[in-house]
Amino acid sequence: MLYLAIVSLIWAFSFGLIGNALTGIDSIFVATIRLSIAGLAFLPFLRWSKVPTGSHLKLIGCGAVQFGVMYVAYIKAFQFIPSHLVALFSILTPLYVVLINDCRERKFHRRYLYAALLSILGAAIIKAKSGSTGSIWIGFGLMQIAGLAFGYGQVYYRDWKLQHPTCKNHEAFALLYIGGIAVALTACALFTDWGKTQVDAKQIQVLIYLGLVASGLGFFLWNKGAALSSAGTLAACNNAVVPLAMACSLFIFGEISEINGAALARLALGSSCIVGAVFLAEKTPQQS
Repeated sequence: MLYLAIVSLIWAFSFGLIGNALTGIDSIFVATIRLSIAGLAFLPFLRWSKVPTGSHLKLIGCGAVQFGVMYVAYIKAFQFIPSHLVALFSILTPLYVVLINDCRERKFHRRYLYAALLSILGAAIIKAKSGSTGSIWIGFGLMQIAGLAFGYGQVYYRDWKLQHPTCKNHEAFALLYIGGIAVALTACALFTDWGKTQVDAKQIQVLIYLGLVASGLGFFLWNKGAALSSAGTLAACNNAVVPLAMACSLFIFGEISEINGAALARLALGSSCIVGAVFLAEKTPQQS
């Protein structure tokens, strides 16, 4: 769970950075650059021969869904809604993690579901100041596609790692980025308007940070933590980033006009629910 907590702190700033520092840049281009930087960082650690036979394409496919499909939908959502709503609309991801896990295991873990629902309640309590509603449903739909893709990839990688404990995470992780890059590059070739894609020096710095830290280190530690956690804990921790990200977007990046007692109270109450969900999930015996 420590890895998941560390990544939640790292990702908290990503929402605000994307929504404010990278405005005007094609979203698919941003996704492609982030994944490419992360992939290049992990490529030297790839040990092709140490990855179990038959797992190479499976991991590439996992990355195509978890990183590629997720990023294309997730970053596209910033064109329709502000970053604090992007964070808020990710609250269903824990439920997707639980349901996907139960479908794969053909079992029903009631406490896992309770933990996911409690974390969803906590994120929903943190009610942001609403912006324009004209494109809100498009943004919401894109975030659900991103949540499903990210949830599936987490569960798949967790199951794969449990089946292959001798293969170290860093020896295989570049394969996931290869899959994600392939999807992002395809989407970029089809939909990016290169004539309108201009990046200044500050935005280059933000992209490098997001690629190396948020995408590179963040995804690696997240999937490593997922492999060490129960499905319920993994589901609840998916929402731990929500109050942190919303706080950064609203208060640090100025997406709220003023800090008031009611907003802080909602943030505190919602965060308490999410922390409680994590502890609830931890009390559930792990099942492979």
